[in-house]
Amino acid sequence: MLEWHENQAITERIIGSSKTNFFGIFFLHFLNGGLAGIAFCLLLSLLPTFTPSLFLLSTTYGIILWILTLAPIHKPLTGLHPWNHPLGKMPAIASLSGHVVFGVTVGAALVIING
Repeated sequence: MLEWHENQAITERIIGSSKTNFFGIFFLHFLNGGLAGIAFCLLLSLLPTFTPSLFLLSTTYGIILWILTLAPIHKPLTGLHPWNHPLGKMPAIASLSGHVVFGVTVGAALVIING
């Protein structure tokens, strides 16, 4: 949810309209997720074959992405601190949960692809 708010703010700046733009929100969200998945694969290729648990590694990656992408840019883009949202703490918790699911999904996809 917080990322959608960020993507709406970016879309507003790009197209110059404050009207909710679902295409822009989803496009940016899937673009960022796809690029983050590719970045994870590239990072894995740089690691030695030591991977204690791909799921642990990918879940940690999802959480780190949340920390690195949400904390520094959410307030400058939206004017709202992630933990002081008008809707309470649930948007931040939902966003963190989504990043955990993203990490698990990327890990599962890699397990399936690599057999």
